[in-house]
Amino acid sequence: MDGLGNSPEDRAYPIQRTTPNDLMALATEYAGSPMQVAAILILDRPVDLAAVRSVLAERITAVARFRQRLQRTPFGCGRPVWIDHADFSIDCHVVDHKCPAPGDEAALLKIAATAAVYPLPRDRPLWSITVVHGLSGERSALIFVIHHVLADGIGGLAALGLLVDGAPVLPSVSFPSPQPSARELLAEATLSRVHALRQWPAALRLMQGASAELRGGRIDHPTPCSLNQPTGPHRQLTVARAGLSALSLSAHTNHATINDILLTAVSGALAEALHHRGESAETFVFSVPVSGRLDKAAPALGNHVGAMLVEVSPLEDTRQRLAAVAEVTQARGHSLGRGASAVLLEPVFRLLAQVKAFRWFVDHQRVVTSFLTNLRGPSTPMTFLGAAVTDIIPVTQINGNVTISFAALSYSGTLAVTLIADPVHCPDLQLICGKLQSQLDLLSAADPTRRTR
Repeated sequence: MDGLGNSPEDRAYPIQRTTPNDLMALATEYAGSPMQVAAILILDRPVDLAAVRSVLAERITAVARFRQRLQRTPFGCGRPVWIDHADFSIDCHVVDHKCPAPGDEAALLKIAATAAVYPLPRDRPLWSITVVHGLSGERSALIFVIHHVLADGIGGLAALGLLVDGAPVLPSVSFPSPQPSARELLAEATLSRVHALRQWPAALRLMQGASAELRGGRIDHPTPCSLNQPTGPHRQLTVARAGLSALSLSAHTNHATINDILLTAVSGALAEALHHRGESAETFVFSVPVSGRLDKAAPALGNHVGAMLVEVSPLEDTRQRLAAVAEVTQARGHSLGRGASAVLLEPVFRLLAQVKAFRWFVDHQRVVTSFLTNLRGPSTPMTFLGAAVTDIIPVTQINGNVTISFAALSYSGTLAVTLIADPVHCPDLQLICGKLQSQLDLLSAADPTRRTR
């Protein structure tokens, strides 16, 4: 670290710090529930592990964060920074796994469920890829796992787009770059604090927008039911699918969005599942991520999301439920500062984590019934090592007392909706998936009122 400039302006390599959202992701994970997300890429042919490692070793240079690790800073020198991992080895991040017979989607999802919750080591870049061999039909798969501190969903998709065939070749950069000195860190942190003080009017407006986004008007507590129970460490996955063009037409016809369609379908499926359990619910509340990114195609990593709470009454028929959801989300879309709610959540969640109360808090919360994430993926088919990517399946996490959550991702004309559940407290996952598939099939029609729930 000797010989570097004494001010941030003198550095040839800018200091890259974690964001407050990143710190929240690190602080709020606990044993058995790491803040990791994943994407499963299914390929139409086998791929060789050595070839995968070789091509990724070249392509990851396009995303600097894939060769960086987190480094704590001295006291008073600001948030942790990202530094190049001098001992980086692609072999530590890309491994292979043989899929057990019959090599179907259920077997692949079982591998992915384990890979997504296996903690990524903190002393190296926070990502991994598992190459899965032995899928039926002479297929293979890549399970791409990243920590939420490395990227949110949109950032992860943008980064993934730089690793597949046809990605632009970026100029090589010096690796590893020098680490910043304590003096540089202190100078940069001081300048940032001064800048923040000068921006207090904008910060006040952001706080107002954060409150509006998170609150969005009066939100009733969801009806207590068996969907909210403290979860264990194990996860089970299953997937429902629908044609994107049909869903888009239905959404347009009903003055709604794909996200509105998903909220309508998921709430209907959960209501039917509760009925099967001998329960009922008058109100569900879903936490829906809201992106604060200005450029959704940019590969910049880190977290830029907040949360929006959406109340849904599953007692209404399909048409009424869709109309009610669309009305709520359209009104909420005009709140100040998309993704701003993180500025309120971050300090509260970090404080709870510091006093060892976060786990208790999420195990006993009565605000959210479930989580729904919806990402717009690539609209055209992709390839990797010449193999066609036939499907992309998203995987998110659940924690606390939310026993089931939903992650949707569109790819090449198909919307895949992954159900992620605790198999102990949600043993009827396949039933819920079947109900969700029926709801999606119904809502794929331009007039979803031809049948009710």
